[in-house]
Amino acid sequence: MKITRSFTLKNEHMYKRVLIVLLISFLGMSVSCKDKNKPKPPTPPVAVDYLAKGADVGWLSQMEATGFKFYESDGTETDCLDILKNRGMNTIRLRVFVHPSSDPQSGHCSKEETVAMAVRAKNAGMRVMIDFHYSDTWADPSHQTKPAAWANCTFAALKDSVYQHTYDVLNALKSAGVTPEWVQIGNEIPSGMLWPEGSYTNFGQLSALVNKGYDATKDIDSSIKVIVHIDKGNDNARFRWFFDLAVANGMKFDVIGASYYPYWLGTDYTATINDLETNLNDMVTRYDKDVMVVEVGGDYTLVQNTQDMLNQVISIVRGIPGERGLGVIYWEPEGAKSWSNYQLNCWQNNGKPSTALDAFLN
Repeated sequence: MKITRSFTLKNEHMYKRVLIVLLISFLGMSVSCKDKNKPKPPTPPVAVDYLAKGADVGWLSQMEATGFKFYESDGTETDCLDILKNRGMNTIRLRVFVHPSSDPQSGHCSKEETVAMAVRAKNAGMRVMIDFHYSDTWADPSHQTKPAAWANCTFAALKDSVYQHTYDVLNALKSAGVTPEWVQIGNEIPSGMLWPEGSYTNFGQLSALVNKGYDATKDIDSSIKVIVHIDKGNDNARFRWFFDLAVANGMKFDVIGASYYPYWLGTDYTATINDLETNLNDMVTRYDKDVMVVEVGGDYTLVQNTQDMLNQVISIVRGIPGERGLGVIYWEPEGAKSWSNYQLNCWQNNGKPSTALDAFLN
């Protein structure tokens, strides 16, 4: 009997231990299953750089039409926009002429050509800026010639023409699925635009013309930021003079755009880069406006110097407090000297990009 009782007790203890092990295993499996079924926290979105880093490529379609080929550094023929993206660029700027000629360098840039290139840029995942020249060809501080079709307009008709042209181009873009983030009303206009009516000597009329472009832009999409752009971004006195008058005359704009070309100033960038920084920060403080370097360029033969300059400009714009420095745009980097005869391009004549563009990777 003792032997039997001992054996029975041993069996009972073993049975209990087995039950305990099974219970623990079951509970563990239950917790494990619950963990597997528990929804995972969402993956944080990849941060998108707010800074627009880009290129004006108004020549691109004509370069391609004349047979110019673009190559990556390894010699692989590649779409120019992809080459720019591979160097950190995320934005394309396109100029618009009213009734341009067919000249490859100083013509084209019609509404239709602009829409086609903007669609191409959007499909490449890039942001878009539109630059209205309000001329049949280049507009800059020394040239602000009215389109031939507007030559005999009254001032009232001229204002209507600015509105209609701006609205027509932007509406065509919108219909094609592209709403630009930024629109420039005029190109480098310290001396005014649409001379003589829009000369700086009659700032009230200049402001009225700019405002017509502003209104047309906002009638397409109120979120588009309107840029007013002048040259010599290092010259604070010039900027204060112009934008003090702009504010006094009721000119409407969201962003102050600047050009910065040390080459045309006749000095190395190191002589004026601090002035650029001072001026951009002053524009934000004085007028409570965002700022943008919408044109920059350096001598294509001075590769390291141009890269150093670009590094500095990008750093300055990124460093403006409150992310109020919106971006940096290189003017026609793809315009190789062999095709354009333009000294401040950023490309090699063999179709490959200059390493100076690596600055945009920052």
